Amino acid sequence: MRLSTMLEIARQHNLDLPFRDIDAFRSLVQMRAEEAFSHQNFLAKFNTLRLFYQSPEVIQRVTREAIADAAADNVRYMELRFTPVALCRIKNFPLNEAMDWVIDTTREASESYGVQTRLIASVNRHESVELAEQVLKHSIDRKDKGIMALDLAGGEADFPGDTFAGVFTEAHQAGLRITIHAGEWGGPENVRLAIEKLAAERVGHGIRVMEDEKTVALARERGVVFEVCPTSNYQSGVTPSLKDTPLSSMLAAGLKVTVNTDDPSISQIDLSDEYELACETLGLTLAELRQTIVEAARAAFLPEGEHDALVASLEKEFAEKNAAG
Repeated sequence: MRLSTMLEIARQHNLDLPFRDIDAFRSLVQMRAEEAFSHQNFLAKFNTLRLFYQSPEVIQRVTREAIADAAADNVRYMELRFTPVALCRIKNFPLNEAMDWVIDTTREASESYGVQTRLIASVNRHESVELAEQVLKHSIDRKDKGIMALDLAGGEADFPGDTFAGVFTEAHQAGLRITIHAGEWGGPENVRLAIEKLAAERVGHGIRVMEDEKTVALARERGVVFEVCPTSNYQSGVTPSLKDTPLSSMLAAGLKVTVNTDDPSISQIDLSDEYELACETLGLTLAELRQTIVEAARAAFLPEGEHDALVASLEKEFAEKNAAG
């Protein structure tokens, strides 16, 4: 969410937040250099963000602005994650209705801004399996409306995720694609669990896979794609500095790696910032960066025809840029 939008919502709905003090307000919803970089502090921002979903109009606005901001950053294709339970919690909206607000707005905004957008429904580890099953049911019912995949996120350090194995087995059998947050605040054993028990095709973050050679070999053998988010991993205490993100070593190990933002609002970044960081701080060459972008297209949760068209368009554009020098 844009900071300006959050301030406006806070004023309109008279939320119990310090919206008259911009610095105090910002500290509740964005990571700042002077605060502790830890997963507890990072996740605390989401607790505040849940307070803003005060009406269908707010949910629709936030969805539209996320796509508009991606368009401004020259994003061509985006998979927008959303957590239906988080949208519903404050006002007790029906899950299915909140999901439809996001779906309908995504379709309209995608057409308006020219960003091909699909949706990933996310469930949280610290919440009940029963809630996850409800989200799964509504997601399966909406596969033809743009929900392509199911994700597991949240407090990995305290909730490894094996209790959700049945949910993700059912999702896989129903034709939903699977991505799992793992190997971020938990070790490589969580990456292995995500692959072997949760049917993960992609792993959100996953950088701690490098701590175990056998798990690296498993991921490489299965062709699992890692969604690496350098700024987020630093701000949430996974890496001691930005330059410690093992992006280059993951590529050298033969893993499939992509570069991602995680949460642009909390981290105050966009995708271009992460691409610049990958080259200027993490040492990727321009050719290697382009490789990760094409890898991301290859890993997109799209039907085959649309998927091939996206890959071909990027490869063609990069070839033309190479030819032009």
